[in-house]
Amino acid sequence: MKKINSVFAKDGLLADVIPGFLPRDAQTQMANAVNEAIAKKQQLVVEAGTGTGKTFAYLVPALMNEGKTIISTGTKNLQEQLFHRDLPIVKKALGSYKQTALLKGRSNYLCKHRLSYHSGSNTLLDAETLHEFSQVRRWASTTKSGDIGELKSIPENAKVLPFVTSNVDNCLGKECPDYDECYLVKARGEALEADVIVVNHHLFFADLALKDTGFGELIPDADTIIFDEAHQIGDIASEYFGQQFSTRLLHDSARDIYGLFRTTLKDIEQADKAAKKLASIATDLRSYFPEKSQKGKLKEMLWDDNVVQALDRLSDTLKTLVNILKVHIGRDKELDNIYERLVQAKTNLKDVTDISTQGVSLWYETTPKQVVLHLTPLSIADKFNTIVTQPKRTWVFTSATLMVDNGFAHFTEHMGLGQAQTLALDSPFDYYNQAMLCVPHYLPEPSNFAMKDTLIRISMELIAAAKGRCFLLFTSHAMLREVAAALAERIDNELLVQGTTTKQALLDSYIENKESVLLATGAFWEGVDVRGDDLLCVLIDKLPFASPDDPLLQAKVEDAQKRGKNSFMHVQIPQAVITLKQGAGRLIRDETDKGVLVICDSRLVTKDYGKIFLASLPPMRRTRDMRKATQFLTSLVEPIA
Repeated sequence: MKKINSVFAKDGLLADVIPGFLPRDAQTQMANAVNEAIAKKQQLVVEAGTGTGKTFAYLVPALMNEGKTIISTGTKNLQEQLFHRDLPIVKKALGSYKQTALLKGRSNYLCKHRLSYHSGSNTLLDAETLHEFSQVRRWASTTKSGDIGELKSIPENAKVLPFVTSNVDNCLGKECPDYDECYLVKARGEALEADVIVVNHHLFFADLALKDTGFGELIPDADTIIFDEAHQIGDIASEYFGQQFSTRLLHDSARDIYGLFRTTLKDIEQADKAAKKLASIATDLRSYFPEKSQKGKLKEMLWDDNVVQALDRLSDTLKTLVNILKVHIGRDKELDNIYERLVQAKTNLKDVTDISTQGVSLWYETTPKQVVLHLTPLSIADKFNTIVTQPKRTWVFTSATLMVDNGFAHFTEHMGLGQAQTLALDSPFDYYNQAMLCVPHYLPEPSNFAMKDTLIRISMELIAAAKGRCFLLFTSHAMLREVAAALAERIDNELLVQGTTTKQALLDSYIENKESVLLATGAFWEGVDVRGDDLLCVLIDKLPFASPDDPLLQAKVEDAQKRGKNSFMHVQIPQAVITLKQGAGRLIRDETDKGVLVICDSRLVTKDYGKIFLASLPPMRRTRDMRKATQFLTSLVEPIA
């Protein structure tokens, strides 16, 4: 403990490398708790309020102790920040020579084999993809890491990416002719040798669920596993502990078989015909599902004879194609890989359409071109408990938003962490003097048609008082679009609307234009860090309850009811509380920030459960008078003008 305290002291090691470093009791307390958990190989759950400095609080003990540590973060951006900014600072402060490595998912690395393979089939690519392909090829001749993130000249969702990266389905593994030069293999090799490996939650759980290979070699050797932004991992783990079947995989496989038929295996015409038939049936199946991108209960779709017949034809044709490909096993590594992924697809199709399975949710998700059928377990507690208890090692879970109603039960029960130590650390910020929470008087019910006009009026008042500098956060895309359209006709401030460009481009424009207003939904409720007078006001349109139409939520509600629990209190409220805390957390990011949080939902004060939400929010000054909110905003703007 003395060693930890000396690192975080006013004249300690961190102060030597960070100008203006100030000790924070909560940060030191968390670092000591993590250090103790590592020493005793315990499970530790920590809610560390915004401003605690939780990253350094777990990095210091991780680097000071022996053994291998895996740190998993919520997003690739946080992963990059942790690896390139935070880790080097702590290593310098401690004088640590521990090896560190950054490991991303397979699709983030250039696949030399697929680049070479598709270079010979350019006739299959449209003009836009061809242009992107040429840019990738030029970059490929100079890159050392093969990290697609280096390639800034193509968009994040470029159409060419599936052609030049691999996934778990089409990777040839050790059978690949380019295996020795594989960028992913090199990255994993570095990770195997490293003392601290930084990954993201999706990568961690994808490999933990044995849906990938290679990273699994790291987990058995890890002495300490730390999850930052741990509030996200329940849903992610559920996704990867389940199964899915995608019509896109069938289209991709048909395209790959056609490519082999045209080039190296000209005698597999029968397989090519069967693959084309399979792709055609997959297209038919998609047409029987709702045209709009949405989620729904698969069981309800199975009442449609067209869907049932399409699934039967799909199953029969898939079985036929697998039998045809089986004859050709061993002739070509690409074909062997296609065979293996279609065998798995056949199994998955059977599982995700078996309505007799207990304890799971069967649901579908549509995009404009595909339908994905999901099987998701309703509880992961037992499975995850087995993972964290065998073998015994240290597991740390931390986030600014884990507690609901002043307790950790929602998180620990869901994750099967009954043996975990828990620690709640308040933010060091002076919320009472820095911020004001306003729940305006005379709000219509959230479902009332008058709500839109109320939101527009309140937004205009706030934007005028703050001279822009506002985040307007919505729980639905429909309300976002309607309010954005109305404001565009009534105010002169630049409106930056989610969906018009990338998330980062919107944030860059917001920072650049001091009078702009950002309107967004879920993607901006967390992981966004705007400090100082660039953000003075956050408006949230209503309490962020999950859509009642969400099939996974419906299944969890039904399951809770079967177990005699109040599904609203046990399932819906905890999820909404965590989301609201994340959205509210955008406002105050450091000690000098000031601003107003406006939540336009009267249920906070009219319903008994509103007390749970209010108790979970930071201790800001509170008012129901919009005039006080706008006066406070005006006082923040005037000295700056």
